[in-house]
Amino acid sequence: MDDYLILRELPEPISRDDLHDAAEKSGETLDELRDEGVDIRWVDSEVLTNDDGDVTGTFCHYQAESEDAVREHADRAGLPATRIDQQGEPLAGED
Repeated sequence: MDDYLILRELPEPISRDDLHDAAEKSGETLDELRDEGVDIRWVDSEVLTNDDGDVTGTFCHYQAESEDAVREHADRAGLPATRIDQQGEPLAGED
């Protein structure tokens, strides 16, 4: 599997409850895809917020057999996939 980073920009901010609902739908969709033989796994996500604390998007890290698998997951789960890129070599942060 390859590592993919997905930017999910939202057209309008959503609440944390809405984010939780989207995460549940995402998990259900991952299970469905795996049941169909698609090799895909969610690793983690970083949540983007505005000054009011509303969710404006996410950066998600997935491992998958292909970019098409990542896009299929987003489409079926009803999630935006503004940009999908393979993860490159990480840079070290400050100590």
